[in-house]
Amino acid sequence: MTELKLDPILAVHDLQASAEWYRTVFNCQSTGVHLINLVTDAGEVLLCLHPWGEHGHPTLQNPKQGSGNGLLLYFRTVNLEAIRKNVAAIKHPIEEDIHLNPHSGCREFSLRDLDGYFLTITEYHNY
Repeated sequence: MTELKLDPILAVHDLQASAEWYRTVFNCQSTGVHLINLVTDAGEVLLCLHPWGEHGHPTLQNPKQGSGNGLLLYFRTVNLEAIRKNVAAIKHPIEEDIHLNPHSGCREFSLRDLDGYFLTITEYHNY
């Protein structure tokens, strides 16, 4: 199979505020100025943040259409507790606190980012 990687790009209202939020929650680094790449310690791209309405991308043009309908950002991690503590430290609202997902058999919690995108953070597992 051909090597293939997905670099999800989210349109955000405030590029710097969103980048800071993700850096704080996931304890990751970022690169870039006009498009911010959030990267792991190993240099793997986690997410890309893009300002609404720039560069002519059709699905990143109109924030009035709403952000993220039909999208769930599902993060698998060995650092579930640390990430939950990071969220608590910035007093960010939680949609669903840590619980056992009966379908995956893993603990997880869910929240929305600054632009309303829905995130589920789960214990690392293989499919």
